[in-house]
Amino acid sequence: MKLDMTSPLEVGIACRDLARLRHFYEDVLGLSFISEHQVPASKATESALSAGGYTVVRLQTSNGERVKLLAPASPPPAQELGAFILDKPNAVYITFIIEDIDAAIAHLRQEGTTFMTGESRVEVRPGVYLAFCHDPEGNVIELVQYEDISSYRTDLTQRNG
Repeated sequence: MKLDMTSPLEVGIACRDLARLRHFYEDVLGLSFISEHQVPASKATESALSAGGYTVVRLQTSNGERVKLLAPASPPPAQELGAFILDKPNAVYITFIIEDIDAAIAHLRQEGTTFMTGESRVEVRPGVYLAFCHDPEGNVIELVQYEDISSYRTDLTQRNG
């Protein structure tokens, strides 16, 4: 069976401080606010998300993908961050493929973001640059720039060409 997607991918991020993460994803990264909903404890439990209620905020990228910030009524304690992403079991990160990684790094550094990959981008193979950082709650974010995006996403260039 193949999943027949009806809309772009959505990613959910559990958070402790919803206002702080909203500021980061909306004001720093530029995602657009879509909606905010309160989910009661009965539905939170039934849906296996939380023993208590939670708040979900939906944000959207310029390409239509959505990031859902989910804040439980009783947030869990913060966890210690590892030095390497893959040192943590079940490691997950969100990737933003962007046009100008150097400008994005400069902007995020100006906003106080510290990069795991150092002061500048890393060329992981010819023409492919990345940088990893944490959002304010320690979730890992990857920024990627391809000199030739069509070499990576031929499906998009065939569809648009």
